[in-house]
Amino acid sequence: MNGIDWNEFLSPIVLSLKVSVVSSLFVLLAGGLSAWGMSRRSFRGKTLLETALLLPLVLPPTVVGFILLVLLGKKSWIGSLADTIFQHSIIFTWGAAVIASVVVAFPLVYQTMKTGFASVSPELQDAARSMGAGEWQVWRLITLPLSWRSIVTAYILGFARGLGEFGATLMIAGNIPNKTQTLPTAIYTAVESGNRTLAWCWTGAIIAISFIMLWAVTRKNREE
Repeated sequence: MNGIDWNEFLSPIVLSLKVSVVSSLFVLLAGGLSAWGMSRRSFRGKTLLETALLLPLVLPPTVVGFILLVLLGKKSWIGSLADTIFQHSIIFTWGAAVIASVVVAFPLVYQTMKTGFASVSPELQDAARSMGAGEWQVWRLITLPLSWRSIVTAYILGFARGLGEFGATLMIAGNIPNKTQTLPTAIYTAVESGNRTLAWCWTGAIIAISFIMLWAVTRKNREE
């Protein structure tokens, strides 16, 4: 890799992995709790709420980014509160990139986990309850073992979606080298500046990371 600064090359990779790991854990928890609750309950307005939860899946990322910019900016109460607590704005930080990744990945994780939970037989769960099992025991002994494949798939999708997020991240986190520049925004900058060698190297890195994760999950599923 002659002519490429290693610090310049590695910085977006490290930041992207950091953002993806943190955001995928958050979105797995949020998506799992939402999917579990929605799969077990029926109530008025459920369809409307679920449509709202899935909306980021079809909205352009720039629209999602603009909405987040309004919600998290200093003129909003959320932005003002964060500014008071952390002594700096959420906008244009790596934390903003995490928030963007969580929002855009949530529909994929939610839908995947909801499908997994729905595939578990209610009769098995009811049988466990009739034998005195509490909800935590039903979850740990029945639901989790029977839906773990969907949970793993949801995590991988959430991680991959966060790794590839561009539009919303650019809107609220910016493209600041060594601070908020992730792999997608770094590739965009490299192409714009005519540095195709660096762009190809970063492209190869993001493809390799995504391929390894998908390969590991596919292999694990085949062995089971």
